[in-house]
Amino acid sequence: MSPLAEIVAITAVCVVSGCLGSLLGLGGGTFVVPILTLAFGLDMRLAIGASVISVVAGSAAASPRYLDEGFANLRIAVTLEVATVSGAVAGALLAGYLSARALYTIFGIMLAFSAVQMLRNRRERASTVVPDDRIADALSLHGTGTGTAAGTAVRDVRPYRVTRTATGLTMMTAAGAVSGLLGIGSGAMKVPAMDLAMRLPIKVSTATSNLMIGVTGAASAVVYLQRGDVVPALAGAVALGTVAGAHLGSRLLAVVPEGALRAIFLVVLLVVSVQMLLRGLA
Repeated sequence: MSPLAEIVAITAVCVVSGCLGSLLGLGGGTFVVPILTLAFGLDMRLAIGASVISVVAGSAAASPRYLDEGFANLRIAVTLEVATVSGAVAGALLAGYLSARALYTIFGIMLAFSAVQMLRNRRERASTVVPDDRIADALSLHGTGTGTAAGTAVRDVRPYRVTRTATGLTMMTAAGAVSGLLGIGSGAMKVPAMDLAMRLPIKVSTATSNLMIGVTGAASAVVYLQRGDVVPALAGAVALGTVAGAHLGSRLLAVVPEGALRAIFLVVLLVVSVQMLLRGLA
């Protein structure tokens, strides 16, 4: 395959990965890294460098729509981002000292862990009482279930109360470290943290995660740029495809049923985690 044909193929594939990443709140990097390494045979560090750029681009493309329609909770995103950015910088610095095999293995383990946790808690808990949380009350993190622009009800999202904010902050620090270490948006950890620990609806979790991963990715991108792990042509192709896919994914979130969204999330995490674990342990 010629270099031009390879760039075109990467861009096309990243349209699909960007759509899934935006829809599931995972960030396109969750799919970009396996695609570039397993399908195109690129070096792990170059794939991560391009992935970091795509994460920022995809988040910027989808976030405005999520905010306008009321899916993303801006107050929660800002609160949790303090923890994720600090973790992302630390993870990016550490990545330069780990082997590609170790990165593959860590990537697979984190995705498998997230899938198991979501599977164990797959049933909705709308009837259970959400414990009060002083931090959430003080910061007004609770959601109304309405769009911020039109004030209309958001599909599949009821008014909700946020709980265990401190636990969420701790998990977001770890998620940020994974993001910087692996070049992904770490939505694979952010979504379960908000869905399981903080008890947010799945659509709010995925949309808010998508809003956050752009900032987290930008924090770690600086380190990868300085280290020379970002190839402009590759990063540009990946970002272009991811942006196009993210626009599509942001439109699909409003119409995809909540149960189907959770099922897709689980399947994607399990498939990718198995692929990366096999590569890391080979």
